[in-house]
Amino acid sequence: MLFFKKVLNKFNGLYFKQEYLCLAKELLEQPLCVYISAENRAIKDITNHHLFIGYSPLVLAFPFYKEIDLSRNEHVDILFSDHQLKPNDIVTTKDALARISLRKIHEQGLGTDRYYCYEGISGRHRFISAAYQLIIALQNQLYNKKPGNVFLAGNLLKQVQIAYSIPRIISLVTVEQNSLFNLFPTDLHGQISDEYYIISLRQGGKAAQQVEMTKKVLVTEVDPSFYKTVYSLGKNHMQDFKTKEQFPFGDRFSDLLKLPLPRSAVYFRELEWQQSFDHGIHRFFLFKIMSKRQILDKPATLAHIHTVCATWRHNKALPGNYLLR
Repeated sequence: MLFFKKVLNKFNGLYFKQEYLCLAKELLEQPLCVYISAENRAIKDITNHHLFIGYSPLVLAFPFYKEIDLSRNEHVDILFSDHQLKPNDIVTTKDALARISLRKIHEQGLGTDRYYCYEGISGRHRFISAAYQLIIALQNQLYNKKPGNVFLAGNLLKQVQIAYSIPRIISLVTVEQNSLFNLFPTDLHGQISDEYYIISLRQGGKAAQQVEMTKKVLVTEVDPSFYKTVYSLGKNHMQDFKTKEQFPFGDRFSDLLKLPLPRSAVYFRELEWQQSFDHGIHRFFLFKIMSKRQILDKPATLAHIHTVCATWRHNKALPGNYLLR
């Protein structure tokens, strides 16, 4: 069985064997663009105007767009391209590296605006060949059904691969209760409007319970050089509160909550919980932004992308500033 696993690893077409590759978001040259599409036309560039907030199922959140009334759209299609497209450009086969079809699951008012959450129905891509995709699907079926691991069954695996073809920022969340702390990473999050922020956490996890208890959190973007420490903190999603000295905090504090900032912090937001809803394995927390501040003048921000996109970039001789763990 181990021999067969090694054979599949050798012939799955992936240049990088780590599933997620860390990088400095601002330094990635020629990143992909994301568009809402309809009838083979690009309607709106949403590369920097959507949030990836769930992977089981895949969930994307969209803010209010003037060009598209999503309150009337129960289904939307998005496409990923290495070409710059203008509104109403016809999308050719070579323009679309990947597509995801989605259906609406949630709609919520934000003052005078709204945001909309859509669940993935199906996805397809051509970052690697169909034969390689079949081998990866077989690897997934044989080796990724592990206790405690969220298994991405069927087409969901492709949807997640596509969603992570865009660099997703990995931030650190700080919570505090009675002078005890927890610090854990998240890449399922983002600012949905000028005043509101969304974070997704796994239902039943201690991190979600702690956010519900404390109501106020600090979310910090960090320098890419901190990537190994950030990944090592993943276990804290299921850890109890601990003393401050057990975490990699620096000597700075946030403006209002006076929570300690992690070392290598480049930007922070202080958030206050407003409401939540559940879908799949996720609990989605909507926060109001209390304060935000950039710490460095020219920050580089830790993010990561999926290996299938990184492999496509390598095969196209596109540069990558990947930080391998």
